[in-house]
Amino acid sequence: QVQLVESGGGSVQPGGSLRLSCTTSGITRRNFYMAWFRQAPGKEREGVAVLNRRDNWTSYVDSVKGRFTVSQDNAKTTLYLQMNSLKPEDTAVYYCAAGPLVNLGYRFREGSYAHWGQGTQVTVTT
Repeated sequence: QVQLVESGGGSVQPGGSLRLSCTTSGITRRNFYMAWFRQAPGKEREGVAVLNRRDNWTSYVDSVKGRFTVSQDNAKTTLYLQMNSLKPEDTAVYYCAAGPLVNLGYRFREGSYAHWGQGTQVTVTT
């Protein structure tokens, strides 16, 4: 059974940084994709970063390119999202997701991932 548990959320001022963690268990397939999604109040959930567990290939949505970095530890049990230069519009609940992505063109779609964490709140405010 795949389990994902996020941590590291909090409140930060604009321009600040946070690092989110997603501890995983039960993932046995090497060619599994991991992703970070976020959902702001009143908005749909959107994918922001994707990583291939096998080769560390990554992809980002345009709004976070150059500011966010997704990575995993050497044991491939923890996924990270380093968020720098945070903006108020980054405020959202951030979710970790995992799945055997079949079509890379759908990598930022919620329906492409079968496993989800419970989410962690990130608030960027003065």
